[in-house]
Amino acid sequence: MIPVFNNILVAIDGSAASERAIARAVDEAKVWNAKLDAVYVVETGLFSSLPSDNTVEIMYQVLEKEGKTVIEKARLFAAGKGVTLTGHMKQGHAGSEVVSIAAKEKSDLIVVGSHGKGNADRLLVGSVSAYIVAHSPVTTMVVRL
Repeated sequence: MIPVFNNILVAIDGSAASERAIARAVDEAKVWNAKLDAVYVVETGLFSSLPSDNTVEIMYQVLEKEGKTVIEKARLFAAGKGVTLTGHMKQGHAGSEVVSIAAKEKSDLIVVGSHGKGNADRLLVGSVSAYIVAHSPVTTMVVRL
């Protein structure tokens, strides 16, 4: 039996692997005539050990601004290919937020890049893509760089 995907979620972070994941997700959305969502997660754990002051707030604002830019770039890319993309911005642990939004949006396919921007973060907390593969109850496609 060939799988049919109706709701696709792509995790994005602005990295080269993320851009390849968006391209693949758009292709899949076209093939299946599927709804396409993209999620950008501001990793709150990155600053959890820092004292809560204006510096942390500024860092969050910078990351949120970057997220909005990345989502808009993905939306424009998808639109150029004839696909409507809905963007979501979340805060928290990237892997768990992706799995959570996939459940909320009733996604039946998650597309994620093989690795994102943070190689140091991967050493500390594990790969986001590995977390998603391990915890997602739906088909997950890992797009290699």
